[in-house]
Amino acid sequence: MSTADIPWDQPATMIDLEGRTPIIGTIRECALHFSLYKPHAKENARVLLTVPVHRVGRKTRTWLLDPPEIAELAERLARETN
Repeated sequence: MSTADIPWDQPATMIDLEGRTPIIGTIRECALHFSLYKPHAKENARVLLTVPVHRVGRKTRTWLLDPPEIAELAERLARETN
């Protein structure tokens, strides 16, 4: 899977495994918020997608992005906005 294939305007929800209020918006908004999080919050963040993505080595697509994948999106956002 490549996070570069996920469009910025795709609806998504950022959730926190500790139960904080979710952020409902777009991939772009989720990546922006993730970039502002402290390390502990980043470890507990997940993004629920509205369109599942393919993962190499898996037979099924997934609806969830883990912290390293969200970090890739945040880095992509930073590159594209600078």
